[in-house]
Amino acid sequence: MTGWSILWFGIGLGVRHATDPDHVVVIAALVDRERSALRAARIAALWGLGHTATFLGLGLAIVLAGVKLPGALEVAAEALVGVMLVALGAWHLLRLRRVEPAGSPPTAGTLRPLAFGLVHGLAGSAGAALLASTTVPSPGLAATYLALVALGTMLGMIGLTVALAGVGRALQRRRRGRLVALVGALLSLALGTWMLGQLGVDALVG
Repeated sequence: MTGWSILWFGIGLGVRHATDPDHVVVIAALVDRERSALRAARIAALWGLGHTATFLGLGLAIVLAGVKLPGALEVAAEALVGVMLVALGAWHLLRLRRVEPAGSPPTAGTLRPLAFGLVHGLAGSAGAALLASTTVPSPGLAATYLALVALGTMLGMIGLTVALAGVGRALQRRRRGRLVALVGALLSLALGTWMLGQLGVDALVG
């Protein structure tokens, strides 16, 4: 591929990366009561900042400085994502049992989306950096490629989050908001449990 095609591929890959199931489940849980497109975009941007910090930081260290990360670090990051999904699903199930006043404000805050983004970026950085270092002809182009993957991921997540908030707003008008929140919490629990189970099986087989 040419330099320009590699860079466009980086943006496209980032947008697609934003739709990974674990990303979608987390962001859907964070905006399950958010009806404002602007506030939903802010939550996604915070997630994207956290994701970019670890994804780009570790990725550039691998591509430019030749840092070699132990395989155990990536496994630990994947396990942390699984634990995070289980905890998020359990927290939302507990919250659904509480009766909250109508119109109570969303509670995603700043730290939660930022922290979840940091964990997700850590889990995906090593693989993306390895791909860049083996397929892109120069370190500078590889670094630019990684930056565009991070940018594409943030833009994709913002678009996805705004869309999810719009769907939630429509469902809330039809009195189905709690059902959607319940399904999201169960999906988060199921996906997190599956990820942890896969890691356990891999550890036993390996």
